[in-house]
Amino acid sequence: MHYRDCFCGALRPSDIGRTMTLSGWVAGRRDHGGLIFIDLRDRDGITQVVFRPEVHAEAAAAAHSLRSEDVITVSGEIVARLAGTENSKLPTGEIELVAATLTILNRSEVPPFPMDERIANEDLRLTHRFLDLRRPAMAANLRLRHRVTKSIRDVLDTEGFWEIETPILSKSTPEGARDFLVPSRLTPGSFYALPQAPQQYKQLLMVGGVDKYFQIARCFRDEDLRADRQPEFTQVDIEASFIRPDALYALIEKMFQRIFRESRGVEITVPFQRMPYSEAMNRYGSDKPDTRYGIEIRDVGDVFKESQFKVFRAALDAGGVVKAINAKRFASITTGQIEELTEVAKSAGAKGLAFIKVENGEWKSPIVKFFSDAEKTALTQRLGIEEGDLILFGADTWETACTALGRVRLRVADLQKLPIDPLQLNFLWVVDFPMLAYNAEEKKWNAVHHPFTRPKAEDRELLKDASKLRTIRAEAYDIVLNGVEIGGGSIRIHEGDLQSEVFSVLGINEVEQEELFGHLLRAFRHGAPPHGGIALGLDRLVALIAGEESIREVIAFPKNNRGVELLTASPATVEPKQLRELYIASTVKPKE
Repeated sequence: MHYRDCFCGALRPSDIGRTMTLSGWVAGRRDHGGLIFIDLRDRDGITQVVFRPEVHAEAAAAAHSLRSEDVITVSGEIVARLAGTENSKLPTGEIELVAATLTILNRSEVPPFPMDERIANEDLRLTHRFLDLRRPAMAANLRLRHRVTKSIRDVLDTEGFWEIETPILSKSTPEGARDFLVPSRLTPGSFYALPQAPQQYKQLLMVGGVDKYFQIARCFRDEDLRADRQPEFTQVDIEASFIRPDALYALIEKMFQRIFRESRGVEITVPFQRMPYSEAMNRYGSDKPDTRYGIEIRDVGDVFKESQFKVFRAALDAGGVVKAINAKRFASITTGQIEELTEVAKSAGAKGLAFIKVENGEWKSPIVKFFSDAEKTALTQRLGIEEGDLILFGADTWETACTALGRVRLRVADLQKLPIDPLQLNFLWVVDFPMLAYNAEEKKWNAVHHPFTRPKAEDRELLKDASKLRTIRAEAYDIVLNGVEIGGGSIRIHEGDLQSEVFSVLGINEVEQEELFGHLLRAFRHGAPPHGGIALGLDRLVALIAGEESIREVIAFPKNNRGVELLTASPATVEPKQLRELYIASTVKPKE
């Protein structure tokens, strides 16, 4: 049987007069006094089909029985729609197919939700994902994902990169997140780990002389979920030998130019702005700043170095900072909103949030009585304070004050509904990250990116001085778009002695180094080239391009926010026999 000559969204006025065959799903049926109109849908679009009894009585009679989501094949002549009945919202809105034949291929039960609407109940959609995928919005997102991926492959192929797959079943090593473990039947008591990233394998490929590698890589992390996280996700993994950061920046900027040109028809300007981590934190309170609007953080510690306000003075005397933001023309903020912003600040570790409202020429706040005239004058000049402004303060350690005001800044922008051009694309490289961060709870140093990140050459000797570890900068970089991190990478360590030294600083002793990373250290002793790379979050990137808040909208079969794949009800229990074969005993009691 001949099913179709083209997709339903492909027909245009140039096809008028042709006899065509189409197949798809019934998206809607309308009975107009004997005439039956059907919207026929496939992944590419919709074509209106009209059944006329005088053209083919049998087909018109059968059309009366059609219901939503029935699968059919129709053939007939393409004609122009009657004047005044065109649909400018559809690419096929100027034509229709007059059915001469109708074949019903399969009937559908009544769908559990309307197919032409965005359904708020996500669990319902995910349980019936096979239906949800038919919606035009989901089809468009999957098409977009394909185009983005193709653009990436085309650019990297042109630049001489080879696409190489790395193992899914690998070894569990401490790289930040919790591993998914897979028991081995052939080696009882041993486990594979699903890769959090192909990090070590891609570095080993560089040692192997591959030189330029990439992979559209599946990655797995057993961590708490949110809108932009999934237990399994996809990243664009890139690594190259003999490369410096500038060359990698240029490669990624070229890739993004092509991605946005081919997926959205948008030309983006390169090179992207570069901003040191310290500047990003000082100005925006975030290592992934949204630079589309102002409300920048300013340091005002020098203004209050002799302050009578104990909160500010205590922070400064303890070696901390006093910082502030000016939310222009937002003195109308309500008490409830102030309380909300205070909770936002506290969520970042701040003890509270001081504020000043400027109304009718008066500074209104419980803290103003502690300010001298000189402090008020200096603060006005530093922050450009005017009538109607709202000043918000953070007084704490540098990191806490920056982070707290950074979060407050974002919430203020939401509350003020600051106008942002939806087409504005503010790309940014954040560079010069700290290499290490101290975990007070565990009383140990952790790698900010991962343990294979190279320290800047001028900071390498600081590894030997425990008091200077916090000041070591890494050859690391993140790429940010409109306040969302879409990728990160670094120049890697390629010398065995330096890698061992970094492992030791991270609290991994020589025995553990050999057990966990012996393969990598051996490789570095056999002529490893300098190398570096980056990993881009494909799901997150496509979601940004599609204008979706959740990456679940651009993944064909995602898990929900509880880590459950509702369509197949995964994860699920298994038979006791399967556990015995894997030498596993479950401590979970079966449900009665």
